[in-house]
Amino acid sequence: MGTVVDTLIRSIFDRTVQNRNGSVADYIPELAVVPPDSFGICVATVDGHVYEAGDTRLPFTIQSISKPFTYALALADHGADVVAAKIDVEPSGEAFNEISLDPLTERPRNPMINAGAITAAALVAGPDVDTRFERIRRTYSRYAGRALTFNDFVYASESRTGHRNRAIGHMLRSFDIIAGDPDEAVDLYIRQCSIDVTCRDLSLMAATMANNGVNPLTQDKVLAPDLVERVLSVMSTCGMYDGAGKWLYEVGLPAKSGVGGGVIAVLPGQIGIAIYSPRLDSHGNSVRGVEACRALSKELELHFLHVTREARSAIRARYSVTDTPSRMRRTPTERATLDDVGTRSRIYELHGDLLFAGAETAVREIGGSEEGLDAVVIDVRRVDEVSRIACRMIEALRADLAERGCAIAFVDPAGLLGNTRSDLSASAGRVYADLDGAVQWCEDILLDRHCGNARQTPSVAVTEHPVLSSLSPRQLEQFNENLETRNYGRGEYIVRRGDSACGLFLVLSGQVSSTVTDQSGAVHRIVTLSAGMSFGEVTLILGSHFLNDVRAHTPVTVAVLTADRYAEMTSAEPELKLALLERLASGAYEQLDVMLRSLLQQGAGR
Repeated sequence: MGTVVDTLIRSIFDRTVQNRNGSVADYIPELAVVPPDSFGICVATVDGHVYEAGDTRLPFTIQSISKPFTYALALADHGADVVAAKIDVEPSGEAFNEISLDPLTERPRNPMINAGAITAAALVAGPDVDTRFERIRRTYSRYAGRALTFNDFVYASESRTGHRNRAIGHMLRSFDIIAGDPDEAVDLYIRQCSIDVTCRDLSLMAATMANNGVNPLTQDKVLAPDLVERVLSVMSTCGMYDGAGKWLYEVGLPAKSGVGGGVIAVLPGQIGIAIYSPRLDSHGNSVRGVEACRALSKELELHFLHVTREARSAIRARYSVTDTPSRMRRTPTERATLDDVGTRSRIYELHGDLLFAGAETAVREIGGSEEGLDAVVIDVRRVDEVSRIACRMIEALRADLAERGCAIAFVDPAGLLGNTRSDLSASAGRVYADLDGAVQWCEDILLDRHCGNARQTPSVAVTEHPVLSSLSPRQLEQFNENLETRNYGRGEYIVRRGDSACGLFLVLSGQVSSTVTDQSGAVHRIVTLSAGMSFGEVTLILGSHFLNDVRAHTPVTVAVLTADRYAEMTSAEPELKLALLERLASGAYEQLDVMLRSLLQQGAGR
């Protein structure tokens, strides 16, 4: 079943196939006899999906599209400085096969014209020409994701007619640009041009460049990212020969063409494009290839200088703990304090690729927040990539906030910001795997600074438990007689999902967490309760089963009114039971209010 992209590519194919301008490269006899109206379009994504239309599996020789890949191999063999001493990177403004050097530097003007490409081939490391060619063929194969083959007929044809390239080779030797036999260097260049590819192969070779040098199908790391940048830079300004300026203006993609009829284009981080159509224009570029790339760039908005709407801000959402309380149940006094000072906190959710532009806008907003913030949380779970400069900017932001007395925490389970553990120093930046833990940390910071009394105590006596606060002394004495005390170690289950109603649990010391486990095995916290709080009310009243697990978060002591004792109260102590039910209903409503605020905000922001 076709997608919207399939339909769009087919539409461009159908429009472009009508163009029969241009002619095949007749100066190489074997290229003059190819079917002139063959036509294929491929678009390969950086996750390995390939969209195809037309003659995408028809073999043809790579020709000058080989140039950026051999240039990349020379860079990998010798480093940028050594290669730069032999080949410049400036547009030539001349035909691709011009017999000339830059008059000032006396070097080939760039590696995309024949003089520069022959020099790059001569720089490929190896003890002899056969070994060096085999390295080139294997390298191209790694980009394509399959073993590419050599076309003897095209090689023989080019060798017989390659007098101009030999003249370029001897010119390079006379200026000491290449060492050794110039005919051997030219022969190696002709061999690399005679490797057979398909349109699909070229799209994956381009996608490997788009994917920072990693083949999207095989995950083979073919080229280092810093060298990918250098190669794509030269392709941007020189890849389409003396038509490069117009190409960059209209299409806006690093590209390379070949007289065999192929064209590749690269949108870094997104896609690789390949077109095959043998009819060439006066610059030596495929007529249909240029037209199809122009249409793809316009209709898919691929121009690499096009700024998307999403690029305006990396901040997806911003809010405070007043809007999104944690699932730690607080005392009424603590809750009132958080309602009052919650705006002194801020949670920022970031998304997309956090490169320079996105990081700059986010850091500028976060750092420019009004004075008086006590705590900031930066959530990067929806960020796909973080550049090194973005990490440095966020670290500078952390230091600046700490100096202003504002603590900072990150929700960064994948360690995108380089934090692999949580530092116990608040100023150094805590790291959390989930947002709820970070929001609770935010609340604790605010409560430590602004709630001087009536904080949650580490333990309470049964007679002081808030659930029993509305009971008369006589009722309290009666109720206490019905309780039994239990102790649980950290991590121990108190009840499990599916257990029948087993009682009302009053937490006297420590903390318990109510959790659910999803189908993937991930555990999600519903709420954490501490001394003076309770659980099991609903299942006890309804006589139902537990829908969640409850386990000790720390060593815990609880007082339990068992289900049997609760049932006996109906006839033996009806007034006590009624008073207890009223208090439990009030507490349940307060708990539901807090939980809904948390869930609604977190659901809306995600």
